[in-house]
Amino acid sequence: MVRKEKEHKLNLVIIGGGPAAITIAKTIQDKMKVTIIRPEDHSMIYCAMPYAIENLLTFEKTFKSDNIVFDAKAELIRDTVSNVDFDTKTISMEKNKDINYDKLIIATGAVPILPPIEGNRRSNVMTFKTEDDLKKIIDLVDNGLQKAVVVGAGAIGIELAQALNERKVETHLVDMAESILPNMMDIDMIEETQETLIRAGVHLHLKSKVEAIQVKGKTEEIILDNNKVIPLSSFDDNCTELDKETTTGLVVFAVGMRPTVGIFEGTKLEIEKDGIVINNKMETNIPDVYAVGDCCQFTSALTGEVISGKLATNAVPMGRVLAFNLLGQNREYPGFYNGAATKINDVFLGGTGFTEATARKNFEVEVGYAEFTTAFPIMPSAKKVKLKLIADKNTHKIIGGQFISGEPVADKVDQITMALQFGITVEQLTSFSYSSQPYQSFYPAHNLIVKAAEEILKKFQVPSQN
Repeated sequence: MVRKEKEHKLNLVIIGGGPAAITIAKTIQDKMKVTIIRPEDHSMIYCAMPYAIENLLTFEKTFKSDNIVFDAKAELIRDTVSNVDFDTKTISMEKNKDINYDKLIIATGAVPILPPIEGNRRSNVMTFKTEDDLKKIIDLVDNGLQKAVVVGAGAIGIELAQALNERKVETHLVDMAESILPNMMDIDMIEETQETLIRAGVHLHLKSKVEAIQVKGKTEEIILDNNKVIPLSSFDDNCTELDKETTTGLVVFAVGMRPTVGIFEGTKLEIEKDGIVINNKMETNIPDVYAVGDCCQFTSALTGEVISGKLATNAVPMGRVLAFNLLGQNREYPGFYNGAATKINDVFLGGTGFTEATARKNFEVEVGYAEFTTAFPIMPSAKKVKLKLIADKNTHKIIGGQFISGEPVADKVDQITMALQFGITVEQLTSFSYSSQPYQSFYPAHNLIVKAAEEILKKFQVPSQN
């Protein structure tokens, strides 16, 4: 009897335990020996964190279960990687012994940016990303936090500001842009919703930049560049300098992310400003070393230019492309479309591709609008829904879209992203085949996407010379 030799499995090591890493492990399963190394006790559901502050979720509900890793037949090591030797394919860690890899995937993610301004090291100044960050804010709010300043009016800043405001914290939101969510929504689409945020109690400071956080006498102040000051905390005559470091106010910066690539700086791994340089197969400049997710630098699918795309919804398909390629397929990642959605009070909104303001930097554009209801207008559940569609005047291809509605819009945003991804033109969208039902759409004679496309097509058509 001939004994069958045990099949040798490649040793795949993933540094990082975020969405891309989990996607890869679940796709690979037991076809390779997969090891995930992450420093955190828990892998977080980051986009759920503001809702734990608002008390809509418990703190623990923001943790991903490690069973996801184990169900994917992967090994999990909770440790911090201190060095990678690309020549010997050796990974060193702070607590565990060295391990070797056949294939290495870097999925170390990104960390929030803390601007280098005066006062940024005070104990009440922080960013918002980790389990400890979430616990600190919850504890502060539960113990009577009086005032908070959130810097950055992107989705994270908006959701955090709302959560604090809902918990009766006096909340100020500061951003350099002329409107909130500037990378997702044009001002003509967001202006009305922006006003609802103000009416709900959030103090909005637009076209403003935080220059310093200072203690002047008995007051801690946020100094803005337009000669405005936001008082944060007041001290009585008995306050010590130590007391002034532990104030009743909070400052949270949500102004962007930078790639977590510190241990690779100075190595032969190619790194640029926005992260590890990869191609459309997630390959780095080093054989058998790949990178995915927020730690990478990649490009817009619409222009080929390097843009930021630090979203879980980008990391997951990047991971999926890499996993299938490791299994012998030949897939390519098209680039970022940056589809995203959020909620402000009772309004749901989202966008994908370029805003009109951004698109005009690279394209000649036309825009079309449509506004209907989410159900037949005669139905009691009907709520308004509005679309702004953006197209390239030269190719007639769709390059962006934005929705605002009284009901969730993420699925609608995804429809426009699909149009972007497959190069759909305005003409093709006017023939879009759709469904209709009294509870779920406007009347059958009209469709939101078709109507917006028709509005653009009218602008494209050349007037008759007769």
